[in-house]
Formats: sequence, C-alpha cells, structure tokens
Amino acid sequence: MTTPEQETLTQHTKGRIFRDLHHRSHAFIIPNPWDAGTARLLAQLGFEALATTSAGFAFSLGQADNTVGRPQMMSHLEAMVAATALPVSADLENGFGDAPNTVAETIRLAAAAGVVGGSIEDATARREDPIYALGPAVDRIRAAAAAARSLPFPFTLTARCENYLVGRPDLVDTIRRLQAYQEAGADVLYAPGLSSRDEIAAVVRSVDRPVNVVMGLKGVQLDLGELSSLGVRRVSVGSALARAALGAFHRAAVEMRERGTFHFAAEAMGMKDLGDRFTHA
Repeated sequence: MTTPEQETLTQHTKGRIFRDLHHRSHAFIIPNPWDAGTARLLAQLGFEALATTSAGFAFSLGQADNTVGRPQMMSHLEAMVAATALPVSADLENGFGDAPNTVAETIRLAAAAGVVGGSIEDATARREDPIYALGPAVDRIRAAAAAARSLPFPFTLTARCENYLVGRPDLVDTIRRLQAYQEAGADVLYAPGLSSRDEIAAVVRSVDRPVNVVMGLKGVQLDLGELSSLGVRRVSVGSALARAALGAFHRAAVEMRERGTFHFAAEAMGMKDLGDRFTHA
C-alpha cells in the first residue's frame, strides 16, 4: 500500500530516487510487470522500482515481442506509471526506428508518459541483419542521451547490447559496444544473455557505469548476493514473470482439456486476497 507522501511524488523526485538506487553498495531487483495488476502486486511486496517488459506486454495482447507500435506502447507506459507510486523504467526496444532522431523522440514521449528511465537496444529487429553497426548504434545512444539530458528531471538511460540474444555470444564485441555506449552518454549498461559468472564479472570490470544483469533466462543462475559481489548494481527479469504466469495458465488449461480435472486451482491466489490487495492498492 502506498502512503499519501508516496502518492504525491513528482516525476523529478522519482527520477532522483531511481538514479540513486544504482549507486548503492549492493544490487537491487527491478522486476518486470506486464500490466497494472501485476505492477500493484509487486509494489505491495516492497520492490523499490519497476521496469516494463515489451515481450510480456506483447504476450498479453496475443502478439510476439517487437510487434507493438510506439503509440500503443506509450499508452501502456502511462497505465503502468498510474498503477503505483514507484519509479518506472521502460523497455523501449530499439527506440521504434533506425534513425537517431526517432530514438530521441521515443525518449521524449516515454518521459511524457511518466517514466523516469528507459532502455534502448542495438538490435534492428531484422533477422538478416540483427545488430546495428557500431557507428550507427553509438549515434542512436548519443541521440537518446541528448534527449534524456534535455528533460527537466533525471532520466536514467540504459544502453543494451543484444549480441547474446541474437546468437552472437561475442564478449569482446559486447564489451567494446558497452564502452562506446558509455562514452555516448548512457547511465546504465546492459548485455542480456551473458552466460557465465566470468562474463558478468568481465563486463562489470570493463565499464564505469552501473551494470544491469537479467536473471530468468536459461544459463547462469546467480542470486542477488552473488551478483552484488560481482559488482552488478541492478537485476531485472525481463519477460520471466510473464512467462511463468503464462506457463501456469497453459499447464492448467492442458490439465482441464486432457484430464478433465481442476487441481491447478489449489495453487491459485484466493479471491478475497486479490480483492483486498486491489481494493487497497
């Protein structure tokens, strides 16, 4: 439940709070809800900030990731910001276009929707050419950083290198890109899909900005304490919560269809519990 003081936090104050979370001596978890209900549940559990998930939101619409248009995504961001008093950072995919000025406009629109941070990735969403060449990728981050700096509140820009997610597990190139994005003005650096403790440690050592690591993917499994000890400052879970929920839904549906039983309901949250949580959200 939020307090009256929290409900009146300005975007500037939320931006400062969010920025400060990255500069503590330990990592924090920024979970990824996909709608207002899951955002409220996470806020009630005591998380300090939230991040959207483009994939989780797309799945809720019956679509694949990277198929939601910018106008619809901005409306989603407004709903997520309105759901709780927590700072919200946005998964802005590749900025919804190739051109640096398009990326900059996406940052401005996201800020207008109420978020206090956002990520821009270097993936093109084109199967035959999945990653932007380094020069254009840097130009895009530089434009995003300039747009973020022009805002009247602290906007935390995260630059993502998508090499590992598109089947290019090249640590040397990933580090080179993250270093270039740092110089272009990114506040946080992120390479989803790193596959080992050593790779995570190498990325952290190679840059002078807070590093976000995603958990919930196949591969390396480290807890919050272990990630903190490596120097990681932020831990997200991407679409993992949405996929976990959809996995439970699918198992329940299969049970009904194939067995004609309803045992899945034993693990469901109670109606009164949910009613109470959303009444007081």
